[in-house]
Amino acid sequence: MNRKKMLQLLGILGVLIISSASAENIDPSEDSSQYAYGENIGWINFEPNVAAPNVGATVSREKMTGFIWAENIGWINLSPASYGGVTNNHNGQLSGYAWAENAGWINFAPNYGGVTIDANGNFNGWAWGENIGWIHFRSSSPVAYKVQVCRPGWEDLANFVNDWLKTGPGWPADLYSDKNVDFKDFCIFAFYWLDYCPDNWPLK
Repeated sequence: MNRKKMLQLLGILGVLIISSASAENIDPSEDSSQYAYGENIGWINFEPNVAAPNVGATVSREKMTGFIWAENIGWINLSPASYGGVTNNHNGQLSGYAWAENAGWINFAPNYGGVTIDANGNFNGWAWGENIGWIHFRSSSPVAYKVQVCRPGWEDLANFVNDWLKTGPGWPADLYSDKNVDFKDFCIFAFYWLDYCPDNWPLK
């Protein structure tokens, strides 16, 4: 690949990063994998159905951003200016603090507990708020709930391969949106592999 084409592909990836920065990437299968539970505050929705900037959680390798909604305490800011917000160590180990105007600071890495994200994008563990107690991210009983973020996996790769070298509109693997599934799309797919995919990832 010559230098000009390489620069074009890097430009494509840069546009994708910028365009996906404000879009949430929670609940990739649209099966309501968007709820955590606070024992003293009830349900917390990581993908609220509100059309406004920065609503919903966006996960990257470095951090979490956006606003999530708790019915009993209101909005929770995942990336407040103070304390640096909620961070990710590139391997799914979360730390730092979210801020709720009506409940104070929420610690994602308390001394006992802590929140992690596994290879399939599932949140696990507990966060702690001094004024609200424990928040749990995954349970199977008595009511099943979890929070999941979009991560490209083998199913996505199989869907991509199924579209390989197809032309025409509407192919899920046409990530570059030029009606062709080719190496431009593969470069975009490879960029997100083993990372977190953007909102409305078409290959799920």
